Amino acid sequence: MSNPVIIIPARWGSSRFAGKPLTALLTAPDGTNQPLLWWSYQAALKVLPTTQVWIATDDVRIIEAARSYGAQAVMTSVDCRNGTERIYEAANKLNLSDETIIVNLQGDAPLTPPDFIAALIDTLIADPSVSVATPALRCDKAALERFRDQRARGLVGGTTLVKAANGDALYFSKEVLPFADQITGQEVSIPVFHHVGLYAYRRPALAHYMNLNEGALEKIEGLEQLRFLENNIPVRCVEVEAAGRAFWEVNNPEDIALVSKDL
Repeated sequence: MSNPVIIIPARWGSSRFAGKPLTALLTAPDGTNQPLLWWSYQAALKVLPTTQVWIATDDVRIIEAARSYGAQAVMTSVDCRNGTERIYEAANKLNLSDETIIVNLQGDAPLTPPDFIAALIDTLIADPSVSVATPALRCDKAALERFRDQRARGLVGGTTLVKAANGDALYFSKEVLPFADQITGQEVSIPVFHHVGLYAYRRPALAHYMNLNEGALEKIEGLEQLRFLENNIPVRCVEVEAAGRAFWEVNNPEDIALVSKDL
């Protein structure tokens, strides 16, 4: 098996946050202000064993920015409807083998710990029957309150998931699932899982995905991973630990300050 390859999908256009990948976050260690994409790229470089990290985009501004700090970048079509489709196109352009484990690291998730990525890779290596894996992070009180607050204000923020006893996903949603209004956040083990927008695939699973039509639930929720579930393709949820680290993605402009303070 060849070493895993991390691909970071990044597009300029976004109905909620145009130009998000090149939005500046906190000052980098070298004293410069670096964009969101740079921080996500730095997170990818911390993962071993990987021999390649690529940024896949459809915008020349992102290509130029990526290459300015030494990242490898590949141009993909503007017709890609989501990150998974962009990953598939990039994998084809890079001639990755069917044996390569391909990691989709979101360009808006610079707080992703390298051990989350490693956990997915280890899962696919250990169990050949798993073709798609993604992390599940149990919410603490602060995360649960953040979910509730954003939904109460009509913001589309993070994603939650519910999973079966064997760890396979039952559903992903932008709503807080399971129904948790009765939960105060004081429980030792809150039964709400934050879906970390990170995936590891085998290439044949990506090819299968591309042969499927966009599903009704995928369209309603705006969640690409539901295409797998709507077509009975299991997605293994790998439970990960925050270990005292903050985690949140940049879903809305207001999340910039929230993420920046924890870099």
